[in-house]
Amino acid sequence: MKQSVIAELTTKELKERLDEEVKQLAKLKLHHAVSAIENPNRIKENRKTIARLKTEIRARELAELKSVK
Repeated sequence: MKQSVIAELTTKELKERLDEEVKQLAKLKLHHAVSAIENPNRIKENRKTIARLKTEIRARELAELKSVK
């Protein structure tokens, strides 16, 4: 998922998407442990997407705190 797409989502959608991505990563890791998956780079891409989502959520939290002060 691209950063431009992530920036367009609402905070609620970001949190829902983060939950989905974490679940998907767990499934990918499990399948990879049992038998090799076709494209192991999907695990790497999924981790990066999770990091992007967490970064955007945190940036919004900090922006919200700054606006309150």
